[in-house]
Amino acid sequence: MIFIDACFKKDTPYTPVWMMRQAGRYLPEYRAVRASAGDFISLCKNYKLASEVTLQPVDILDVDAAIIFSDILVVPMQMGLNLRFESGEGPVFDSTIRNLDDLSKLSLDVNLDYVYDALKLTREKLKDDKALIGFCGAPWTLATYMIEGRGSKNYENSKKAIYKNEPFMKELLSMLTQALKSYLENQIKSGANAVMIFDSWAGALESSVYLEYGFSYIKEICSYLKPKYPHIPIIVFAKGSALSYERMDGDFDVFGVDWSTPIEYADKIIPTKYCLQGNMEPFRLYDKKAIDEGIEHIRANIKNHKHIFNLGHGITPDVPVENARYFIQKAQGKI
Repeated sequence: MIFIDACFKKDTPYTPVWMMRQAGRYLPEYRAVRASAGDFISLCKNYKLASEVTLQPVDILDVDAAIIFSDILVVPMQMGLNLRFESGEGPVFDSTIRNLDDLSKLSLDVNLDYVYDALKLTREKLKDDKALIGFCGAPWTLATYMIEGRGSKNYENSKKAIYKNEPFMKELLSMLTQALKSYLENQIKSGANAVMIFDSWAGALESSVYLEYGFSYIKEICSYLKPKYPHIPIIVFAKGSALSYERMDGDFDVFGVDWSTPIEYADKIIPTKYCLQGNMEPFRLYDKKAIDEGIEHIRANIKNHKHIFNLGHGITPDVPVENARYFIQKAQGKI
């Protein structure tokens, strides 16, 4: 698989490419399947439909890797928090976790068989030369949703917990870390060829605090998985953490770079033992000339690393499918 080879810095005939949120609303085929499922959570829990939408961008765009269709919040949902999605607002938990007593609401006996079943089915249907990526949210990012109850602009309660209730915060992060070790391991056993850890809100913390309350727990997950599954690449994507790059070292293989970080900076500062992934500005996909310029800039400024093309965050819902296909083919050097 060209994607797996690139993760391990092996020579490849071209630079592989996939997109975060590539199974999503910009595809009419996805919207049709989601409508038939009824709602987003029902789609995640229906392993046959989840597998179907996972495969859509592979068939339509010819990306080099599929990423299993799910959501980072299925883990806290299955730990006992009721999750719903509100139109125009996004995910909302009906209750929050704010102190040590609240932790008794959570269960570590997390049943995510629908994700594993979707992985198994997808791996059976996916072509042998295409990789299948499993994923999870990082402990810090999941904790913010569980504490705030929804997305947040300033993460007020989560950051207060770090400074005013450290025992609670560290216990919550440890619980999540244990759950995620098992979750990713089961994804690997179910057919994932690589796994990715998303720390979407890494940039909410100052660098030294992020390294302690965010990255250290990612590092623990990687150190658990890598010795057991050395043939499985681990990708870490910590959005907004560029000021911490020099001290983010661990048992992972691919360093995801977000769009706000100059790729030339990442290429210079990140150790060459890692493959880089990213970091096209997603909004460039609205214009083919902008796509060309973005790809050319990335290619010209990665001089020290093996590279995987991706967006610097998820694809936006109204990107024309034609433009998404153009980006994939251009990145692969096919046009």
